[in-house]
Amino acid sequence: MTNTLDNPPIGLLTRKVVLITGASRGIGAAAARLFSREGATVVLAARTLAALESIVSEICASGGSADALALDLADPRSIRSAIDRVEVLHGRLDGAFNNGATGQREPGPLDTTSDEDIDEQFAVNFRSHWTAMTSEAALMRKGGGGAIVNTSSIGSRRANPALPAYGAMKRALNSITETAAVTWASQGIRVNGITPGGTSTEMMAAWEAATPGIIDRLTASIPIGRMAEPREVAEVAAWLLSDRAAMVTGAIIPVDGGSGA
Repeated sequence: MTNTLDNPPIGLLTRKVVLITGASRGIGAAAARLFSREGATVVLAARTLAALESIVSEICASGGSADALALDLADPRSIRSAIDRVEVLHGRLDGAFNNGATGQREPGPLDTTSDEDIDEQFAVNFRSHWTAMTSEAALMRKGGGGAIVNTSSIGSRRANPALPAYGAMKRALNSITETAAVTWASQGIRVNGITPGGTSTEMMAAWEAATPGIIDRLTASIPIGRMAEPREVAEVAAWLLSDRAAMVTGAIIPVDGGSGA
């Protein structure tokens, strides 16, 4: 069986400038390394600059090109400022992987979810994507177009009793992803989403700490028989951002090992 983690680069993103949010860990950090190997100049954004700078140093040491930007997804001004900085650094934006997110603080039933949790989920997992997409699209138009990929979740596709606020905002994200795709298609901007299932990330580890046994239960529901590695999810985003996916827009693509089938 082919191990996707050993796939050699094929230049999917050569000469593209790509912004990645939530790039300090998990899927975002994997995407930073993968996109660079595929030829992109990457701009990494997250709240923690120190973690980003370590990845930037690693990419540059390998012959790639990368920059780090501080970005608070809960603050629309911070998002717009970061995208303005991309224009200053590179003069254009060819691709954006809006991957940053936050987990629900207190997993549990709908009727125990706090107002604070709902507000945070709205700000980070929904509004931030709205703000980012509109700013990214404005910059992409100057260069004749581009591609955007939003990280949603398998939890957006069905009832999500354990993470009701998280699932609701991710489902709303699917909707604006599709709307943006239709709205901007004539402007040369493609917009797609991915819905990862169980993936070996820090967010999943935090959920396991709050709900012991959840990883085993989720793994048992995955037909492929294991959780995804962050790099495997990033591979799908790389393809969607590439010219190989030129006729794909408005798609919400599962990356879940068959869990949603």
